[in-house]
Amino acid sequence: MKRLAVIGQPVVHSRSPAMHSAAFEALGIDDDWSYGAIELSPDEFGRRVPELERDGYVGANVTVPHKQAALAIADDASEAAREIGAANTLSFRDGRIHADNTDAPGLIASLPEPPSGGRALVLGAGGSARAVVWALRGAGAEVEIWNRTSARAEELALRFGARAVAAGDLETGAYDVVVNATSVGMDPATTSNRVDPSLKPLPIDADELRASQVVVDLVYASGETDLARAARGRGATVVDGLEVLVHQGAESLRIWTGLAPPLEAMRKAARSN
Repeated sequence: MKRLAVIGQPVVHSRSPAMHSAAFEALGIDDDWSYGAIELSPDEFGRRVPELERDGYVGANVTVPHKQAALAIADDASEAAREIGAANTLSFRDGRIHADNTDAPGLIASLPEPPSGGRALVLGAGGSARAVVWALRGAGAEVEIWNRTSARAEELALRFGARAVAAGDLETGAYDVVVNATSVGMDPATTSNRVDPSLKPLPIDADELRASQVVVDLVYASGETDLARAARGRGATVVDGLEVLVHQGAESLRIWTGLAPPLEAMRKAARSN
């Protein structure tokens, strides 16, 4: 049995096990492949991951807070992972660890149309945000970055040819694409049925969202996030975290198995779990 898993902390909310298990079944390889979840703290990550191949694992997806550590622990990495500075897909072979980043192509594949020539706002400056900024810049978008810690936004902007922006300078309606790459919305306390017009603690206002925008929320929770709900209410096109997860997971599956991913089976499993 070839074993795979998602590694993170927390990881109990992940839809990846159900999604990949459905893909294995659709492809007729579920007798040979399995996918689980492993929760590791940052202190445990560096010790435990190199042991996984010994336990029958051929690869793993990596989620918060380990994406930068995943690149650091790898013996070699794809060009995308190196340039982004973070990895979300690891492959184990012959005692070596290879790192990839499928967050970037997963994001672009989930958009309704290419962002070339558009103006994008990215909220956050962590591992996921790095992939988002790299992907959008590579696709020809002008990118601005906000982060609660402005120095991190400035560092990321400098790295990828984007621009850091302060909360007071944001014009929500001016962007063609808005991407939430923070963890806001993951906590059930932030996904109530009430829409906060200020979308606190995000620095944007629901009243400024418009129908021609694409709003991407990388967070997925048991219910729709406040940001996604507010954007949908204003007529914007909403791409939720599950849709991005499906495309990101599909790219990981292709890397591990060499097979064309069954997107519809993966999407159905991710949304019904």
